[in-house]
Amino acid sequence: MNSNSDIIDITHPIIAGTTTAWPGDTPPSREILLHLDRGDSVTLSTLHSTVHLGTHADGPCHYASGAEGVGEVELEHYIGPCRVIRVKGSPRTRVTIDDLGDAPLDAPRILIDTGTFATMDVFNEEFAALDPDLVDHLADHGVITIGLDSPSVDIIDASDIPTHGRCLARGIAILETLNLAGVEPGRYELLAQPLKLIGFDGSPIRAVLRRTSP
Repeated sequence: MNSNSDIIDITHPIIAGTTTAWPGDTPPSREILLHLDRGDSVTLSTLHSTVHLGTHADGPCHYASGAEGVGEVELEHYIGPCRVIRVKGSPRTRVTIDDLGDAPLDAPRILIDTGTFATMDVFNEEFAALDPDLVDHLADHGVITIGLDSPSVDIIDASDIPTHGRCLARGIAILETLNLAGVEPGRYELLAQPLKLIGFDGSPIRAVLRRTSP
């Protein structure tokens, strides 16, 4: 995480050949078509990768047949006031309403740091996820976007992905694999727009926080 006095980068770096992907998905690789060092007029590369690359947004069609793609989701989900909340996550468990403690739910975008997924160099399958009831609780408080440090809002072996289902039912956008280590809990402005990939099930994002008043 890089930061200055105003902006905090909460995006994991993408390094071809090093950054991992969800098991069975496509890790990033770079094909160099042209290169200045070879005497070409420009350097030109092709990226081969999953669209769920590192820090990313899920499109509803990722978990619901016939749903919209990530490029069709309203931008208000990805830009605006947010609150970062830190909880004590445990491997392959779900964060519950009680785990939030007395953290104020005073922003329409809530980012949760479970502390269970720190790097994209190794894919740690023991990450914590979110309880479906927590999604309903946040939606009842006006939340329209949920983000977390883990690569999924569901635990890795949850084939029925109930938390994704509750996000769909409540109209909540999903941000995953945020780099929240070292970010102080509190209020921020979030800027985390996906690419305008029409019909796609996900998109990498460059997610940043801007400091605001507590």
